[in-house]
Amino acid sequence: MTRYDDLPYRTCVGMMLLNAEGLVFIGRRLGGIEHVDETHVWQMPQGGVDPGEDPWTAAKRELYEETSVRSVEKLGEIADWLIYDIPRTVAGRSWKGRYRGQRQKWYAVRFTGDDSEIDVVSPGGGHKAEFISWRWEPMQNLPDLIVPFKRPVYERVVKEFAALAKDAAKVSGGG
Repeated sequence: MTRYDDLPYRTCVGMMLLNAEGLVFIGRRLGGIEHVDETHVWQMPQGGVDPGEDPWTAAKRELYEETSVRSVEKLGEIADWLIYDIPRTVAGRSWKGRYRGQRQKWYAVRFTGDDSEIDVVSPGGGHKAEFISWRWEPMQNLPDLIVPFKRPVYERVVKEFAALAKDAAKVSGGG
């Protein structure tokens, strides 16, 4: 069996979906071995990059597969790839023990559609649901809602994209 420290990181993307008021889409995860309690079950859409796939293309695909959302406008991206390790206690059971964590490219997008476009129960392309519910949340609350081992990534994402929430509210006339 491969040692934890020798495992690679899974290449992924993450999407911060901002509405016109500058609030962020978060989905309540269906569950998983990494969840520690009922508070830390919320996250933004994220997922793997297929071999040969461009990260931005992967981000749009993952957003659609998890939320059915296609009506977006790209606002920004974080230049760096952000990395987190999953706890050693779940590493052997998560992703079939092939990865020690994720290496993520993060994008911020403005949602230009109507809330009725969002469907997490029967998401786009017939994909299996990853969320059981969703809501719009103030950006600054996100790090407190994610599983603790992902918190540093969410803190960085919030820091990098904070001005975009204010800009979204200004564009919509809310600020």
